[in-house]
Amino acid sequence: MAAFRRVLLKLSGEALKGDKEHGYQPTALTAAANRIKEAVTIGTQVAVVIGAGNLWRGATGACDGMNRVDADAMGMLGTVMNAIALKSYLERSGLRTLLLGSFEIAGIVRRFNASEADEAFSEGKVVVFAGGTGKPFFTTDTAAVVSALETGCDAVIKATKVNGIYSADPMKFPNATRYSEITFDEALEKKLKVMDSTAFSLCRDNGLSIIVFDFSEEGALVKILNGDTSAGTIVRNQTK
Repeated sequence: MAAFRRVLLKLSGEALKGDKEHGYQPTALTAAANRIKEAVTIGTQVAVVIGAGNLWRGATGACDGMNRVDADAMGMLGTVMNAIALKSYLERSGLRTLLLGSFEIAGIVRRFNASEADEAFSEGKVVVFAGGTGKPFFTTDTAAVVSALETGCDAVIKATKVNGIYSADPMKFPNATRYSEITFDEALEKKLKVMDSTAFSLCRDNGLSIIVFDFSEEGALVKILNGDTSAGTIVRNQTK
């Protein structure tokens, strides 16, 4: 039996574009669906929140002169597009899914309901959350943490391009130190960028662990869900 009963997997939109500059790559979508299927197969209930960086970034749009509220609204719609794409590939892999959003799009996305999500988990479905928080100025990291708390997840599993949290960007600084585990307070003291400050504070204040890992590493997600967090870095209020 998996060590984690229910988790929220936070994916970046970039996970869907593969080596393309933007948009989607079928092989990347297939790989993402297969990773999630492996997690479901070992008995973990999985929720997913995905960003929209492969399509649009609200902060970038705002920097380019667009009203931030409008720019973030476009980003929320981008997350819906990504959620639909991921849902399609999850179902192609044989998984059943439920797509819920912070706002309703008739015939496409039903508005989030915690009881409905819980029922879907019990039926073995993957629950995909779309639309961010439904409000501007919040990232999909924050949406992921809020969704995890609302649905009683045991941890937020953040998928990245590196196998954990480092003292500096390991792609720029090869000698950076990798942490196997760290407390929220230590991460703040060392100014490590784990998540945006709102999402990070919500996790710390509610005792919700964050595990950062390399989504492309074969078997890493299953290893973590089976209780071996050495494939990533775990952030919690107290280290063992």
